[in-house]
Amino acid sequence: MLTVIIGGGPASLLVAQRLAEAGHQVRLFEAQATVGRKFLVAGHGGFNLSNAEELDRFASRYGPAAARFRELLGHFSPADMRAWAADLGIATFVGTSGRIFPIAAHKPADLLRAWLTRLRELGVEINTRHRWLGFVGATGLRLRDERPGPETGREFNLEPAATVLALGGASWAKTGSDGAWQPLLQAIGVPVVPFAPANCGAVVAWSDFFRQKIGRAPLKNIALRVNDGAEVRGEIMLTEYGLEGTPVYALTPQLRAALARDGHAVLGLNLKPDLTAAALLGKLQQRRAGASLPDLLRKSLHLGAPVPTLLRETSPDVATLSPAALAELLRAVPLPVTGLRPLDEAISTAGGIALAAVDEHLMLRQRPGTFVAGEMLDWEAPTGGYLLQGCFSTAAWVAKGIAERSQP
Repeated sequence: MLTVIIGGGPASLLVAQRLAEAGHQVRLFEAQATVGRKFLVAGHGGFNLSNAEELDRFASRYGPAAARFRELLGHFSPADMRAWAADLGIATFVGTSGRIFPIAAHKPADLLRAWLTRLRELGVEINTRHRWLGFVGATGLRLRDERPGPETGREFNLEPAATVLALGGASWAKTGSDGAWQPLLQAIGVPVVPFAPANCGAVVAWSDFFRQKIGRAPLKNIALRVNDGAEVRGEIMLTEYGLEGTPVYALTPQLRAALARDGHAVLGLNLKPDLTAAALLGKLQQRRAGASLPDLLRKSLHLGAPVPTLLRETSPDVATLSPAALAELLRAVPLPVTGLRPLDEAISTAGGIALAAVDEHLMLRQRPGTFVAGEMLDWEAPTGGYLLQGCFSTAAWVAKGIAERSQP
């Protein structure tokens, strides 16, 4: 049974591996010169494969798609991810944050190299520089050979028993994840939710003085919230355009909703989340006569640069505030967000093929025999191992669906 996989990211490669292990003939087509490009780029920021979080809590990270992902994670869990990596010779460990990483000796390229070796051993045919052009008839696919040489530009059709689409979302276009597949799906009536940035920086209209004085500066052990929502702890980076960091990324869905609804949003920054309101006020009331605001913040609260400048930027009258008012400010510094960074800068994207457009096997209702895996589907999750795990879990589920469908 021939299965054709379109795309060369981690979801595609895992489907290929699982099906080849089950005895299927697999041909994979990727438009770029190499496979796994986004996988390698993502690994540069910390090779975070998954997370050791309890599965119900893990599934909740997928927001509106949590129920679907609870089932997917039950089929291919973080423990299965670790076992898969170990089978390729890549040992992993659970960090203090719960995130799962390969041990320091293993780099992203090492895992990809071992993975591709395994796929070759299994007989998977990988074709790079081949672009998918669309569907032909009920089961066919149209492709174009874009390799340099006499065959360049040659178009041809294939009639696989099953097709897997795993072309990614619409961020990091240089890796091939550009969302250019959308018209091809819409042409056959598949509903596609418009793409939006996820896990991206927030834009704050800093003054020229603030940008020049601060540039880029970290704020550690803080908490953020959108409006009256739950706080997210972590570290952020003040940047020339606004701010970025794990708490910002985790709040992207709430920011996106507020911006769409109101045209603006406010992030509340808690600079001392470990102190109760009473404890914070007590420390501020110990201010000595004549002590400057920077001295008070540094000596009483261990808040040095760039905090005084940030407070003056957001609250120009901060120097005249009473201890009670200052305490209130430090627990909710208002950061007015005017937008999100561009789609192509986002770590991931929301949007894609609507989950209602696929059945319980992640097969397109409009085109039986065509399955979808990875970020082409409309789901999102925060950083911390949830994104890659989501791609793997959807891929393993698709491979299971194809295997079951092929049985007599």
